[in-house]
Amino acid sequence: MDWDFIRIALALTAAALLLSAGIEDARTREIANRKSVALVLLAPLWWWANGAALWPDAAIQLALALAAFGVFAFAFHLGMMGGGDVKLIAALTLWLPLPLFAGMLVTMSLAGGAVTLVMLAERLWLRRRQGGELPAIEVPYGVAIAIAGMLALREPILNQFG
Repeated sequence: MDWDFIRIALALTAAALLLSAGIEDARTREIANRKSVALVLLAPLWWWANGAALWPDAAIQLALALAAFGVFAFAFHLGMMGGGDVKLIAALTLWLPLPLFAGMLVTMSLAGGAVTLVMLAERLWLRRRQGGELPAIEVPYGVAIAIAGMLALREPILNQFG
């Protein structure tokens, strides 16, 4: 069986789901549950293709995803993040071992800041053009999650020959 092909196909599928979620969030400020569910359902295939054992490898990934879900669900509770974002992060966490997950969080934060700055600049431009008060900014954080996730998943695609 060609494990490299399977790993690359799974990583590209996950990247496509993330890209779709980011685009959807930018357009509608929502992320369909089916995208996060698909990532969750494909994660065990990813573990299997990468030779992860049920214990402790898969158990660690599940624990990490549950911890991420808890932290980001609290952010949702505080009104700092959308529910679709929380589910997407938790689903993505199933794909990333701890070092890649930590790097993904840093990248996600930086990308989220960049998206926020773009949204602020757009708001200022609209205010000058239209005048008056504008509604509050709703940052499509799914864009930042998608960027960070795709960068984290590039590892098995670009470094397979290393």
